[in-house]
Amino acid sequence: MKTMKKLVLMLFCITFWMISAQSSPPNPTSSNPNYSGLRLSVRAGYDIPAFGNNTPYIDYKGGLEAGASIDYYWNWLGIGGDFDYINNKPKSTYPTTNLVLGITPVNNFNLTEQKITRMFYGIGPSFKYQRNDRSFWELKLRGGLSSIKGGYTSLYGDISGVPTLLNFHAGYNLKNALAAKASLQYSRYITPNFGFNIGAYYLQHFKGTELVDPALGISSAYMSFTDDQGTNSINPQSGMSVRKEACDCEIHSVGVYGGLFFAFGGKQKQKEEVCPVCGKAHYPFCCSSCGCDVTITARDKFTKQLLDNTDVVLTDESGNVTQSGTTNSYGVVVFKNVQPANYTVKGKLYGTDLSENTIAKAEFDKCKTEGKPIQKEILYTNENFIIKGKVVVCNTNTAVNGVSVVLKNNNLGVQKSTNTDGKGEFIFQALQDANYTIYGKKENYLSQTETVSTRDYDRNKTLFIKLEICLDPADCGKAIVLKNILYDLDKFFIREDAKPELNRLVQFMSDNPSVKVELSSHTDSRASTGYNNTLSQNRASAAVDYIVSQGISRDRLVGKGYGETRLLNRCADGVPCSEAEHQINRRTEVKVICPDNK
Repeated sequence: MKTMKKLVLMLFCITFWMISAQSSPPNPTSSNPNYSGLRLSVRAGYDIPAFGNNTPYIDYKGGLEAGASIDYYWNWLGIGGDFDYINNKPKSTYPTTNLVLGITPVNNFNLTEQKITRMFYGIGPSFKYQRNDRSFWELKLRGGLSSIKGGYTSLYGDISGVPTLLNFHAGYNLKNALAAKASLQYSRYITPNFGFNIGAYYLQHFKGTELVDPALGISSAYMSFTDDQGTNSINPQSGMSVRKEACDCEIHSVGVYGGLFFAFGGKQKQKEEVCPVCGKAHYPFCCSSCGCDVTITARDKFTKQLLDNTDVVLTDESGNVTQSGTTNSYGVVVFKNVQPANYTVKGKLYGTDLSENTIAKAEFDKCKTEGKPIQKEILYTNENFIIKGKVVVCNTNTAVNGVSVVLKNNNLGVQKSTNTDGKGEFIFQALQDANYTIYGKKENYLSQTETVSTRDYDRNKTLFIKLEICLDPADCGKAIVLKNILYDLDKFFIREDAKPELNRLVQFMSDNPSVKVELSSHTDSRASTGYNNTLSQNRASAAVDYIVSQGISRDRLVGKGYGETRLLNRCADGVPCSEAEHQINRRTEVKVICPDNK
């Protein structure tokens, strides 16, 4: 428990340092979550108690913690209150196996254990460290009152027909005792006004007065015993250790929890600025000659998902663009100092228009009188899916730009293409109830081919389908292992499950008409050298024949079997290896033939 106290204290010190190191608070806009205002949170967790009541044969187990908090922040400083309900249970550890008094066995044990409930009510300061719009740390210090009830524990055993008390504690019935609590939690917004948190706390009850049992006249007691070669022997000379007076022993606990929070109201105090129109400093930045803030939110009509990276423009009655911007991660863009007039709000997401909205000149009156921004919403109403893809080098996170990505609709037999950007990303629209094949084209790269069936998705739940395609660099002389090119035992014909991978090579050669490749087959070291040479050559030739059947000229292909001469691991003749190790050597490879090689 001392170690736990030190850990909690260290976390608090770190948080204070983070708060003190903050040079200035963030500068939110109306689209950001509240930095000030009221927060209500609920939580549930697990509490680990320590009762200092000198009962050596009673442990106190962890249990449920449930609570709620209310806080009001002005910025990083606030005030709040906590309520906690905690449920623990005592556990008698007095031995009941092989227990004897002299030679008389003790049996027919009767154990009573009553749970302990604790409640805490406290108020105190709250400190918040917030570096961005989505997450923040909170340190809460609370002082208040607590109640502790329950914990009665008794163990009786039958000795020669007489019920005998072996272990006992009268429990608690304490009200309005002083207590203090410190908690540290991490919170993260899910929406601008709702989020989740996780945290840890330390709770100290400064007074834990026990009950004195009115019938027995004692607070706690236990019968001494000794452990003698596997037999627990009650020591009649030591007798019963009894404490008649109630102990004002401290009770404390630590716990961890998770919960939800709700943010209400509140505004970040903003610096007054000098208005270039009226020449006066005031906030909101609006006077009779000023404009107003206009907040636009982009959302998908079907999933209600907020849409970032949406291009938004504000046009006047003549169709002229007065302001433009792109929505942030919350799907919001704010246009500042918009002059009163009639406007149309237009949006475009990846080339698709969103539904338009309008702003009437009369709506600026409320902004002028109350300083509130005008808020509008535009909707993405297209019923198609959006495939958001990325092209990377296989087995790495390295993005590949300038790749021509081809999307083929297998149902309609039509295809379209686009190029990846500097981040290797690409966008396609995909119809509902359709099957697609997607691959990339770039010189000296062999592309993976992916399939997507939009039948697996519900447009009312999903807008974006995320996809990753990888490319293998096809540098001349560098071997690329073709996966899933498998053959039946002692056979060399091309199986159906090998054709998709060979079709990938066909596509590569069609996209790079000047490239010549060597297609090689390899075996493991088992069987004779001559047999392996013949088998691998037959398999390489069969692969070449298949590619030629798909329209690739034979003079661009070389099929060669290397047998067991190019093993990738230690599994040579006579070396014991597992089947998985041998499988590594049974492979088909392709490499671009360097121009100087004939």
